[in-house]
Amino acid sequence: MQSALLSAADAVLGAPNVYSDLFAWVVVATFLTGAGIEWAARSGRLDGGYGSTARGVMAAGWGLFAGFWLWMFPHFAFTQKSYVEGILAVAAVPACLYAGWLLWNGRDSLFVLSRAVGAMGVVYLPFETIPAFTLFGAELPAPKQLLIRTVTLQTGFLIEALGYHPELVTGPVLGYENAYRFTTADGHSLLFEILLACTGLGSIAIFVGLIVAVRAPLGRKLRALAVSVPVIWCLNLVRTTFIGVTFGNQYLQVFVDEVLFLFGSSDPYMVSFFVSDRILSQVLAVVALVGVTYLVVRQLPELLTVVEDVLYVVTDEEYDLSGSLDLPREPRRGSGL
Repeated sequence: MQSALLSAADAVLGAPNVYSDLFAWVVVATFLTGAGIEWAARSGRLDGGYGSTARGVMAAGWGLFAGFWLWMFPHFAFTQKSYVEGILAVAAVPACLYAGWLLWNGRDSLFVLSRAVGAMGVVYLPFETIPAFTLFGAELPAPKQLLIRTVTLQTGFLIEALGYHPELVTGPVLGYENAYRFTTADGHSLLFEILLACTGLGSIAIFVGLIVAVRAPLGRKLRALAVSVPVIWCLNLVRTTFIGVTFGNQYLQVFVDEVLFLFGSSDPYMVSFFVSDRILSQVLAVVALVGVTYLVVRQLPELLTVVEDVLYVVTDEEYDLSGSLDLPREPRRGSGL
């Protein structure tokens, strides 16, 4: 009985899987429902009393979002052995609950961030959840496979441009050609596999969701997309190339015993991967996102409302970033009801 319960728990918590995907869609659907009610009430298609309904639905969405991050924590911390993502997942739980509480108690500017979360899910989840399918008799690959294969081939091109020539092989996790085999100087074979998390989709979804959620002229939204999406895509290719080269050639074999202890591993060949991916790349990714955010708000100052709300949730202090960043303060048309 105990073994069966443990197996069931592993099946449910071994995210991402069908259960976590369903949970994510429920969260996104809740935010989108709240956004729809908010839009209908604001445009006069529903009477003003529905404004409180939208507020309640959005607040419930934040509560569900907190539960989702709590669910995902074991996957990030123990399965992926990603301390950065694990810490962020834990921090997201109280942050989401606080955001929901603030929205419920009248911080209407959080309607923008709530809409953004729903839009982010619409961008990200189809790649995570839609399987391969048949259309008009033709077998079509899953969107995830197309995206991963694209990143795999572009990463391989950059690796070869640097003078390295790993072999493109079938990855053991996904079962198609999305991995490169390196051979070390001592003849050891190393496999570098590109997964969905290696595509930059998560970061792209964040910015697309934020840009879609604010109320601003379409031209400036398109400029913000043109700034953010290509920059994130290119930076991500630099990241995957860096990890592939340093791991495949064992260039970061530093503090071997300490790194193995930190990540609970006994394989010394994984040290360069842990250092390049789990430490350097993930920390630098946070820095890069801050930089991309600055570039985007130069085109779309309305996003300052969202950034200030995030800072308020984290620090419980109000900020006025327009003066600090020498940006015009746009009217808060995206604040909601």
